[in-house]
This record gives sequence, structure tokens and C-alpha cells, in this order.
Amino acid sequence: MGEREGGPTAQEAREAWSAEAYTVLVGVAGTYHAVITYGELAEEIQRRTGIRTRKLLQYWIGEVLGQVVREAHRRGDPPLTALVVHTGDGKVGSGYKEVLSVAGEPPVDDELEREHHAAASRLACYRRFGATIPPDGGTPALAPRLQAAITRREGKPDRPVRVCERCFVELPATGVCGTCE
Repeated sequence: MGEREGGPTAQEAREAWSAEAYTVLVGVAGTYHAVITYGELAEEIQRRTGIRTRKLLQYWIGEVLGQVVREAHRRGDPPLTALVVHTGDGKVGSGYKEVLSVAGEPPVDDELEREHHAAASRLACYRRFGATIPPDGGTPALAPRLQAAITRREGKPDRPVRVCERCFVELPATGVCGTCE
């Protein structure tokens, strides 16, 4: 990216990717409760612009999304970057703090609180960009992968710790005390 003769500079690439990311995210916002992963977004903006990089995603996507945050704020649009989540856990990235900063809001240190803020921002995006919203006005929703993980966690009852009746040491999964054996 930008190093070979005739190609765009790094700055030109970031600007092109940011403009395209805005367009892609507006498209995502057109579907109620839709999200896109960082990897999917990166691939799509590179495909659409024809500008590719070999740099790892974490070294360039933050700057691109930072420009999207500032542009959305300038236009009076809700923070489109709330639609971008990690593949593994369905959470917004640490860069979400820029959404809060640009909006003049205090940082949110609690991870789940930040996810709920992002869910409310996503609902604002769906409403703004024409998603078909349920008659009740819709509800903020955590990304599907994150919600599934929370539901699984909440559905598992805490099992009591089993201890040896002789020495009161916690038993391993085998149920055989290694101390008294």
C-alpha cells in the first residue's frame, strides 16, 4: 500500500477506505439488528476500492474507523462504527471510546456497559438509515455472538464445589481425592 510506484499513499488509501467504509456501514444499518465484523468490513472496503494492504488489520482499521466516527459526527449521523464487532466475541473494539470522545461523552470503562451503549447506537443507526423497525420502535440489541455467550453463561447454574469428606480439599473432576488416596 502506497510504497510502490504509481500506487496511492498510505493517507490516500486510508481516505478511500474510510469513505467506502461509511458507505458499507450505511448499507449494514439498513437491516435491523445487523452487524459486520472487522474482517468482513476490511475485506469489503479493499475489494470495493481496489486498494489492498498486507498489513495486519489491527494496524490500520482503527485509523479508518476513526475517520468514519468523525465524519458521522460531522454529518449529524449516529455512530456507524457501533455496527462493527469482533468475530470471536461479538464486541465492539477498544476504539469505540473514540465514539464517546467525539460525542463529548465520558469514557465507559465497564465492558458490558460499553456494549449496551453500542447497542443503543446501533438502534439509532437502523432508525436513521431505513431499516425496517418493528412497530414497537425496536430495541437495542447486543451483537448476536455476544448475546449468545451471555445467554449461555446465565443459563448455566453454578455447580457446588465438591470436597473430600475427610480432608475438605476440592475434588478434581474424577471425584477421587489426590491427598487422601
